[in-house]
Amino acid sequence: MNNSPPRFRRILLKLSGEALMGDRTYGIDPDVLGIIASEIREIHNRGIETAIVIGGGNIFRGMNSSAYRMRRTPADSIGMLATVMNAIAMGEALNNLGIDTQVMSAIEMPRVAETFTAMRAIEHLKNGKIVLFAAGTGNPFFSTDTAATLRALEIGADALLKATKVDGVYDADPVKNPKARLFKGLTYREYVERGLKVMDMTSITLAMGQNLPVIVFSLKDRGNILKAVTDKNIGTLISGETK
Repeated sequence: MNNSPPRFRRILLKLSGEALMGDRTYGIDPDVLGIIASEIREIHNRGIETAIVIGGGNIFRGMNSSAYRMRRTPADSIGMLATVMNAIAMGEALNNLGIDTQVMSAIEMPRVAETFTAMRAIEHLKNGKIVLFAAGTGNPFFSTDTAATLRALEIGADALLKATKVDGVYDADPVKNPKARLFKGLTYREYVERGLKVMDMTSITLAMGQNLPVIVFSLKDRGNILKAVTDKNIGTLISGETK
């Protein structure tokens, strides 16, 4: 059992939509959804105020607009709606574990989710709810990574935790190149200058402007979400200083 004290008081956890698919090619695997929810419960039970942003790539990706013969703006709108579905699904999985949640949307849809304001989100967090931010920034051309960084800054999160398929940031794709080197620490400028792609440049430069630490770690191993908030040695830290 991991009894290490948490490093953060309030975090924003960024999950990809694809993480919810498991071995499927589309949609949500209920078993995977439950496993991730149980891991999120572990950090919630440690008293860490937790907000979540989930992508929509398991349902629709606006960046693939040309494949659907759509303009980018309406395609991104569909992608934002996909994130709402994922947020509601995760909210229900957490509710089933006895955790109060609140889905907040950047697009007004009051019958489905509360419209986002930073003040209300912080109030929910202080009251012990996990808050799920949906619909990205509410604008086309911005990724959910950028939305996650923006929301993390708006709620005063101590860190942004980006869960991925690999165990941090590498200098090359570790799936294609077994000799790829894992970085334990990077400055924002090093990340940008190397042209790394784990998070898009808009999200990283936004984090850099406000000195928001970003931790990139693997979601594949059970318990890694808790480790990311208790163990300095997990994943890659992107910050203002080289670690």
